[in-house]
Parts: sequence; C-alpha cells; structure tokens
Amino acid sequence: MEHELLAFIWAGLIAFAVLVYVILDGFDLGLGILFPFAEDDRERDVMMNSVAPVWDGNETWLILGGGGLFAVFPLAYAVVMPALYMPILLMLLGLVFRGVAFEYRWRAPVHRRHIWDAAFFGGSLVATLCQGIALGALVRGIEIEGRGYAGGWWDWLSWFSVLTGVALVTGYALLGATWLVMKTDGPLNDRMRRYAWPLAVGTLGFIGLVSLATPFQEPEYFRRWFSLPGSLFTVLVPVLLLGCALALFRGLSGGRDGTPFLASLGLFVISFIGIGISFYPMIVPPSLTIEEAAAPESSLWFALVGAAVLIPIILAYTAYAYWVFRGKVDPEEGYH
Repeated sequence: MEHELLAFIWAGLIAFAVLVYVILDGFDLGLGILFPFAEDDRERDVMMNSVAPVWDGNETWLILGGGGLFAVFPLAYAVVMPALYMPILLMLLGLVFRGVAFEYRWRAPVHRRHIWDAAFFGGSLVATLCQGIALGALVRGIEIEGRGYAGGWWDWLSWFSVLTGVALVTGYALLGATWLVMKTDGPLNDRMRRYAWPLAVGTLGFIGLVSLATPFQEPEYFRRWFSLPGSLFTVLVPVLLLGCALALFRGLSGGRDGTPFLASLGLFVISFIGIGISFYPMIVPPSLTIEEAAAPESSLWFALVGAAVLIPIILAYTAYAYWVFRGKVDPEEGYH
C-alpha cells in the first residue's frame, strides 16, 4: 500500500513538473514561432528581452520531469524513450539551436543577425512540433511486450500525432502573442493583439478536434469519458474551456493586457487535466500502470526527500524572477 501511495505521489509530481514546463516554456517557444512577424530588429530585440530573464529557468522543469521519470519510473522511461526517440531527439536539438541563437544573436554583426533569427525561429518551431507529436504518439498508445517496447521505428508518426503537433504550435503561438500583449506597448502590442484573435480561434478548434478524436484512439479512453463518473468531467471540461475562451476574447476586445495571457494559460491547464483523466491510472497507455512502472519503495522514498527540498527552491526562485521582472519591457533596456 505504501509503495502504491508513493508511486501516485511521484506521478503527481512529474505531472506537475510537465504542466509547469508547458505553461512557462510554452510562451517563450511561442514567441520564437512569432519571431518572423516582427517588423524590424528593434521589435525582435524587445521580444527577446521580454523573456531574457526567465527563458532558461523555464526549461528547468523539463529536466525535472524527464529526470524524475528516469529515477522513479525506470520501466516507463525504458519504454517511452525507444518509442519516441526521434521526436524527443529533434525536440532537444531544436531547444539547443534556440538557446545558442538566443546568446549568439546579440553578439553577431548586424548583417548576420538574420542567421540567428532563423535559428531561433526554427529551433522554437521544431521543438514545439516535436513536443506535440510525442504527446500524440503517447496518447495513441505504445506497444509493449514483456517489459520492453515492441513497436516499430515509425509508430510515433500518425495523422493524430501530426494533428497534436500542429495544435501545439498554434497553442504556443497564442501563448507567445498574449505574453507580448501583456509585456509590451505600442505597435508591437497592437499587432500581437490582432494575431491573438485567429490564434485563439485556431487553438480552440484544435482542442475540439483533438478532444473528439482522443476517445477513439483507445477503447479505455472512450469508456472513461462516456461512463460515470468520467462523464461528469466530459461535461465539466468543455464548460471550463468555454469560460476561459470568453475571458480570452473579452480581454482582447476590451483592451486588457494581462487577462488574455492568463486565460490562454487556463486553456492549457484544463486541456492537461483532460489528458490526465484519460491516462489515469496508466503512465504509458494502454497497458503500463503507474504502480507497475514505479521503482522500488526505497528508491521512491530517497528521491522524494530530494524533491521535497528542491521543488520548493525551484518554485521560489522562479516566482522571484517573475516578480523582479514584472511589468512592461523597456525598449531601451534589456539583454545585450
């Protein structure tokens, strides 16, 4: 019983780390996707300066989620990695290109900045697309035989995983646009507010398409969503999404700067909860449960003690960084 409880505590911690990564790194990946739509180098400078103090700290949560999976759910890690090797590798390469471009762009001669601008955009786009594809492949289910991956090299690629990849690109672009609405003034603010409208409509449309398709990817999903008590969530989740959508559109039309970003984050949080409802108690659909994949009890306790120390520290310095750099970006100051 104690092993089962520890396994579910750790599943919650990893899910929390992944969610925090999505809502924090999502907007700065979205900002990179929107990079080509800036008018000039000055606007691109402002866009980068808006995330310069926090972008690398945001990726801490990806390391925490991946490292936690390796440490406390080694069987799940051993199955997921070979199944999703290609999208995960491409995602990491995209993040590397993006990080290098962030640093080198400021030091490159003006006539060569376009190279790093393209790398920043390309890295952000590839990383986001691959995250979405990996999510779609995981939702579709991973074939397991014994204690190992039994599928093929290209099993991760399907119409559903491509759909989730494009959906995530659209959603992150919405987060990036609403972040810039919150952090900037003037023409850049106005343009991103205009871009946020079609991105919001597209994001809601993709949420609808993915939600309709998900129950048909695995019989257990269908049963969970359309029989009690899961059907209660089937009604509740769309209502919550509608509330966030109304807040988003009212914020955009009413000239509010912070509300659209918070409402966009709400869309992601609710969608994440919906995925969690579909998965539970599985950690690797359709057959590997949280308890089956967990490490021995002693390992779970050892890792939990470390997490109890580290997670509050990471939360504290993340909150402090956002507090210190709150407010609008000054176009005359920033990362150089």
